[in-house]
Amino acid sequence: MIAGRITLSMYLLFVCFNLSDHRIGDRSTSDVVVRIRTQEGRDDWIYCHSHILVDKSKYFADRLSDSWPTCQILDSRNCVEVHCEESEFDHLIVILRLFYFTSDVSVTDIGSVKNALGILRVAINLVCPQIVSTCVGYLEAVPWDESEEEEVLKVIPGMGSQAEAVLARLQPVNPLAVVKIFISAIQFATSSPPSSMNDLKVSSQEQLEYLLTEDDDAPLLTAADEIKMEAKLCVNGLLMRFVSLVDSLVGDLQESMAEAGKIELFQAYLNDLSWTSQVVTKLEISSDFVLTWVEMSVKIVKVAEEACRGSSLHIQVKVLEVAAKVLEAIGYGTLILPTMKRLKMVKVWLPFVRFVKPSVDSVTSDDDNDMLLKSNDELWQSLESAFVSIILALPSSDQAEILTEWFENKQIRYPDLTEAFEVWCYRSKVAKRRLALLDGNDPTPNRV
Repeated sequence: MIAGRITLSMYLLFVCFNLSDHRIGDRSTSDVVVRIRTQEGRDDWIYCHSHILVDKSKYFADRLSDSWPTCQILDSRNCVEVHCEESEFDHLIVILRLFYFTSDVSVTDIGSVKNALGILRVAINLVCPQIVSTCVGYLEAVPWDESEEEEVLKVIPGMGSQAEAVLARLQPVNPLAVVKIFISAIQFATSSPPSSMNDLKVSSQEQLEYLLTEDDDAPLLTAADEIKMEAKLCVNGLLMRFVSLVDSLVGDLQESMAEAGKIELFQAYLNDLSWTSQVVTKLEISSDFVLTWVEMSVKIVKVAEEACRGSSLHIQVKVLEVAAKVLEAIGYGTLILPTMKRLKMVKVWLPFVRFVKPSVDSVTSDDDNDMLLKSNDELWQSLESAFVSIILALPSSDQAEILTEWFENKQIRYPDLTEAFEVWCYRSKVAKRRLALLDGNDPTPNRV
């Protein structure tokens, strides 16, 4: 960084030598010395010309005027002592050299965001309107990286109204503009664009979810009726395309599975639906999504099981990512379904989970994608918790049937239904006594 500053200083000095009859540092023609000092002990004497300092800076104009309190002291008009912070030292010297440009300083003379911020801070203190304007114009126009943006936010607010324009790109956006860009983005994100635009689609989906997420900051968007309505239309359009594809695949599995394009499209839809399941939950519009998935579950599992024979596990795991969100919505009461539909979901998805989990556990490849499959503990925990919640809300006879099958299955370790079994045992044992109490009868035998 020191070398960079020296290079800039040398460049400015070279320009000044070529553009001005009076050159900074020319002792033979100078009539004033600017002495720059810091508490750390840096001390530099710069030979300057009073008429240039007065013309470019109100601070120096005041210091060199007859009204300055010490102007009558011997040599005080020939030496202006400026005390500054260590971080301002080099920028102050740069500003003195900029004074000697015969033409106005342009943005190309600033060099970088860091230089502009440093020069701007000193220029405001020295009251140099032309340099302040140039620095503000530069900072407004150039891109900032993340660290520079943090520095802008740290420095600019303390500089007063002169520098406020720099913050224009960071100001909160009009709520109407936010809604418009959200609607446009979700229309694109759910439109199933060509694979060549996949990166753009994924980026749109990630940013839309970010706008709806409450983290250190409140969500930028709230679930207003207009947003909900548009999101539902977009999601339903995606669901209908997915349903149509699944129906076509089920119609002739052998022929359909031979068509790589259909499998790729099936996986692309699953990727979009996995993202969509997050969005509908945040917007509280998950009912259509869940109901469609419930109605299509048998067909989806059939396609996913067949796809496993000629493809990787990624399709099956992606199916389970979406299924987990649907099962959570059912298990935790986000959407109320009749008993038969809830029982059907357990009977359809429990065997499929047992089918996929051992294959994932047995993956031995060092491929990054395969390792991600094995490390997705959150998915398996979500599925297990959802199954337990759904099972415990079923009639006790249905619970008994499911638990009996669980004990007899070789995949008893996953999902672990121990919690459901323990609750079922307790409920079953005390059921007669509980119901008798509800009827007003005491089932406890009389004791002498």
